[in-house]
Amino acid sequence: MRDATQGNGARDDRAQLSLPVVEAAVGVAFLLAVAASFGIALPDAGTAEAQLDAYADDALTVLAAEPPRHGAGARLAEVSASPAAFDRERDALRDRVDRILGDNLLFRVETPHGAVGFERPTGVPTGRATATTPGGEVVLWVWYV
Repeated sequence: MRDATQGNGARDDRAQLSLPVVEAAVGVAFLLAVAASFGIALPDAGTAEAQLDAYADDALTVLAAEPPRHGAGARLAEVSASPAAFDRERDALRDRVDRILGDNLLFRVETPHGAVGFERPTGVPTGRATATTPGGEVVLWVWYV
């Protein structure tokens, strides 16, 4: 019979933990983590509007920085310059905003001379951003599909 000694003859006094005890401890820790996750507060209802405002602001910033397709200035200044300019740029503006925002958002851009995009729904969270141009105020509304 061999005793619990190390190779040099010294006795090994370390205790060994049984595998079922380790498994039980890991299981308890897992259950506590799951239970704690239910106690974490859900995001505030205003979080959706804040995120949508950020999307609208980002998209409007991109449009304000882009060069116009015709003339000088910026794209937003161009579409708000006159009714003729808005009519000429309507489709290009709609396509550009659609590419900027992606597939999960719908939008409406309102200028002093007209609007493009979709009709704003009632009863859903929306985001809004505005930009002032020489031709007037441009408003971008966004909401989730």
